[in-house]
Amino acid sequence: MTIMKRIPEAELMTDEEQAIAYANADFEEPHNHFIELLKESVGHVIPESGLAVDLGCGAADISIRFAKVYSAYQIDALDGAEAMLAEGVKAVNTSGLTQRINLIHAYLQETTLADRNYDLIFSNSLLHHLHDPMVLWNAIKSAKGDPSVFIMDLMRPGSDAEVDALTNKYAKDEPEVLQRDFHNSLKAAFTPDEVISQLSAVGLEGFNVLVVSDRHLTISSK
Repeated sequence: MTIMKRIPEAELMTDEEQAIAYANADFEEPHNHFIELLKESVGHVIPESGLAVDLGCGAADISIRFAKVYSAYQIDALDGAEAMLAEGVKAVNTSGLTQRINLIHAYLQETTLADRNYDLIFSNSLLHHLHDPMVLWNAIKSAKGDPSVFIMDLMRPGSDAEVDALTNKYAKDEPEVLQRDFHNSLKAAFTPDEVISQLSAVGLEGFNVLVVSDRHLTISSK
């Protein structure tokens, strides 16, 4: 079977217009799905209260949703794009969660997770942005202690026709910038087999890689 070649996209969303479009987009369904899948996969093993880190938090919507469900958690929310973090600051302020969500401008390539004792590492739609996916897996492996991990990301389709069909299905009513980005992100995403190989290469074999929708996969610690 022929697998469509991966075409990387920009690692950071630095454009202010793009950031605003993302902050105003309706991610209710996929982001709620993220929280539900997180609860199903690691919710039974993480402590009732603790410290979590959101890698590639963007406009902080996932951090906010997590904080509302897990009300005894503090969250460090990291992103390398200042334009996205600016939208995150607005959202966190509006949510009234400034005392629990700590927004941090940081590049994952320069970040260590060994400085704090995280109970949970989570991330949504970061992996496909990375030109070198090992940056994420090495960061996770560097974490102090034994935190639970939950990652959700797009999954690369098998053909251009499938990319076009998914873009039409899920983004046709979105602004043009979001349609373009979703199309490019699908092409930049990894397949489940590629993710399994990445985990094996860095020594994180004890992880579950699951296909959870027609466009998403999850990676979680057992």
